[in-house]
Amino acid sequence: MFVSMAGMLVAWQLLIVLGDFPRFILPSPGDVLKRFLEIVGDGSLFRHLVTTLKEVLSGLALGVSSATTLGYLIAKSRWMERLLAPYIVASQSVPLVAIAPLLVIWFGPGILSKVLIAALIVFFPVLVNTVVGVRAAPEDLHTLMRSLQATRWQTLRLLEIPAALPVFFGGLRVGATLVVIGAVVGEFVGADSGLGFLINVGRGLYDTSLVFVAVFVLISMALILYGIVAGIEARLLAWQRRAQD
Repeated sequence: MFVSMAGMLVAWQLLIVLGDFPRFILPSPGDVLKRFLEIVGDGSLFRHLVTTLKEVLSGLALGVSSATTLGYLIAKSRWMERLLAPYIVASQSVPLVAIAPLLVIWFGPGILSKVLIAALIVFFPVLVNTVVGVRAAPEDLHTLMRSLQATRWQTLRLLEIPAALPVFFGGLRVGATLVVIGAVVGEFVGADSGLGFLINVGRGLYDTSLVFVAVFVLISMALILYGIVAGIEARLLAWQRRAQD
């Protein structure tokens, strides 16, 4: 990974030298590093990072909890799937950038509207994977649980959750990266802090180095969230690897 990053930086610098781009079009890696150190030094990066991180984590928690609950109910009830599926699919056909201004108008420019936008973008992939995962439990195992007179809670805990986890984590990994996009879209529409707000400021002032700093921090945030989810997945599904071995 370090070799590929070093190669990217070298190619970036060569592009600037050969193309003779002005700084407001394409800053050099040194310019971006200098701008990064400046906003770290004055504390503004940390302030904006904390704002976006609160929106991301709150939106992820809200989106995952609501999608998991509804997904389980849909997986266990065909009539509920027929009732809600058209509305869920229709909600995904509307671009998030079209919904975001409405949420900011309805709930204000504060953190609540950003959390809702982030939760919406997480909701669908987690919902679909929850439904698929719960239904992945083999029917013969359901029959076995019924023959053993297992309660609904025991069936959920011992059969449905273990069967759903591999598929569920696939959706959660997608959601962990998309949630950052949702928070930033909300900040683009209306905010006075956050990394999306920082990008808007840099764009308005032609401070391209500031834009690059904010983008790289957002990428790092998404990678860290993805890594955390992957780590939790590896820990919870260790039993599955041992069974395969």
